[in-house]
Amino acid sequence: MSRSIQQLFDLKGRTALVTGGSRGLGLQIAEALGEAGASVLLSSRKAADLEEAAAHLKERGIAAQWIAADASQPAEVQRLADEALARLGHVDILVNNAGATWGSPAADHPLEAWDKVMNLNVRSIFLLSQQIGRRSMIPRRHGRIVNIASIAGLGGNHEGMQTLAYNTSKAAVINLTRALAGEWGVHGITVNAIAPGFFPSKMTKGLLDKLGADNMAAHAPLRRIGDDEDLKGTALLFASDAGKHITGQTLPVDGGVSAMIGG
Repeated sequence: MSRSIQQLFDLKGRTALVTGGSRGLGLQIAEALGEAGASVLLSSRKAADLEEAAAHLKERGIAAQWIAADASQPAEVQRLADEALARLGHVDILVNNAGATWGSPAADHPLEAWDKVMNLNVRSIFLLSQQIGRRSMIPRRHGRIVNIASIAGLGGNHEGMQTLAYNTSKAAVINLTRALAGEWGVHGITVNAIAPGFFPSKMTKGLLDKLGADNMAAHAPLRRIGDDEDLKGTALLFASDAGKHITGQTLPVDGGVSAMIGG
């Protein structure tokens, strides 16, 4: 007998690890997974932010824990995986959201800034997915990996943006998603990416202040930028059995901007 739509989206009994989960897009996704019934484990660098985020989730009736870790450091990724598996027993859903950006003209882009962006935005996703995949998802023949890319990975810089490393890293995330999906599908693991457009966040604050939220919205067919609900549906689709036959895909959530630039 086929399941109801409510059953397909139900995450009761599932566990989720969300990196970069203390605020912004990561916290929004953690809310969605928790509201659907998952037990959520948040990670980011700062314990105080994580404590506040976990309290916020608990106020919404969500089972939430946290682990402070710097995902740009391989040893910290190893520790995060160790502690997450020790606490949760297994990880059903991995959301790779931790990321960084750097604004600089390409001709003057510092090497250390390039490495910082690439290490956090790409290498950490590979390392954590490898750990959780090998130790939890492959043995259990089930898993959902959701990588947070960006429409910046679908094209060049927009006017006023000088984010060469960020754009490059997000394009890498999109192809990492495809490659991993192709290799791990045989294990019952789906790997998909969400490519947000412009959302208010700490990372985008400088750009939105410079260009103006109204100006950015004017470039979107829907004439708006993202809000604190707009990633929830896509994240839940990719994380639940409703999306069990979707893998290797990147879905822009951007008000239509990428459709206009050929993404």
